[in-house]
Formats: sequence, C-alpha cells, structure tokens
Amino acid sequence: MSLMPNESSIYVDVAQCNSNDNVRSFQKTDAAREGRKDQIFNKATGARLVAGCVVLNSDHSKVLLISSSKHKDRWILPKGGIESDEIDSFSMTAARETWEEAGAVGKIIGKLPVVEDLRYRKDARKMPTPPENDKIPRSEFHFYEMEIEQLCDKWPEIDKRMRKWCTYEEAKHEVLKAKRYELAEVLGESRIHKNYTPVVFDEHSNVMLDAEPEKDTY
Repeated sequence: MSLMPNESSIYVDVAQCNSNDNVRSFQKTDAAREGRKDQIFNKATGARLVAGCVVLNSDHSKVLLISSSKHKDRWILPKGGIESDEIDSFSMTAARETWEEAGAVGKIIGKLPVVEDLRYRKDARKMPTPPENDKIPRSEFHFYEMEIEQLCDKWPEIDKRMRKWCTYEEAKHEVLKAKRYELAEVLGESRIHKNYTPVVFDEHSNVMLDAEPEKDTY
C-alpha cells in the first residue's frame, strides 16, 4: 500500500498532539496492524508521522536492530506509522511497533530529538493539496529510548524479520550501509555507550567481523 497521502488522509498539528505521552499502557498483540488508511501526517510539512524505539540492553552497551522486511541484508531500528487512535501518545506507537517488529517489551526512559527522513518525495505535486515547497520529507520520526525487559521468542513479525544486538559502532555501520542517515543521527543522540571497542570489517565484503559472537543474542 502506498505511503502517499490521499483525499482522506489525516493531517494534524503536531504541537497539539501527544498530550498523554508515556501515560497509556501497552498491550501485546498476536498480530501486527495492517493497512495505512489511519496513519497521520504533519499539516505543516506534509511528512508522515512515525514513531519507534532505540532498544537498549540493561547496561546501555548494545542496541537491538531488526532486518528490513523488504531488504533482508539491511538493518534498521523498529518503527512504524502513528495512527489516528494513537494521536495523544506517540510512545504508544513506538512501543507497539517495537513489539510487532522486534518482539521487545521494555520501559520507555526518554524521548529523543525529532528527525526527518530527507529523502524528499518525488511525487509531491501529485498530493491532494500540492505544497508550495516541493521538498516534503518522507517521514518525521519520533524515537524513544527503551530499556529492554523482555525479548520474546515469538512475536507478530517473526516470519518477516531477524534481530540482533549491536554495539554503537556496529549499529551505526549497519544503518549507514542501509543509507538510513536519519537513523544514524538517532543513535548518536541516544545514551548508548560510545566508548566502544573498535570493530574489524572484512576489506572485501564490508561485513563485520565480530570478535566475540558468543556474547551476542540474535
């Protein structure tokens, strides 16, 4: 289904949203939500609103990455579109998407600065109300830091995605390799430990050579 807004798309004033953030409780589900008809867009910029989590282990030395559902060799952070019934709590979307995509449940410990996906829409003039500025971000990301409490063996998108724990350098390498520069910015703003041990990469394949694979949980 297209991410392009249509005549029935919901545009919101972001400054008036998120009134009960971090208040609502999260319930695990057996299946992921499908469809994008209820997703919301920033009225000021036209960007689709997305929320997700930087999932950290207990000592903040590693972050949980998931494989892209479209490109299995690319690794990203769990995230997804904010829907109209979550307009008052973006952290609800972040927790829900993290459960659906990564099978992770935890405590939200902070909100990170908002970043935009600056791969601008090439189809801006096809929108129902074409903007004056053609440079419309694809997405506006609201990321939260989560301390892991439970990493489940079964989760809604287990058949679509893999997951792995990464150090800061490993994670940054993966998201940059996937050309997701905004996710690298999110990682840099997070409290993950950055006094990392240098990681060796294979000079021919650019694949990480993990020095201690037995300590990672994939």
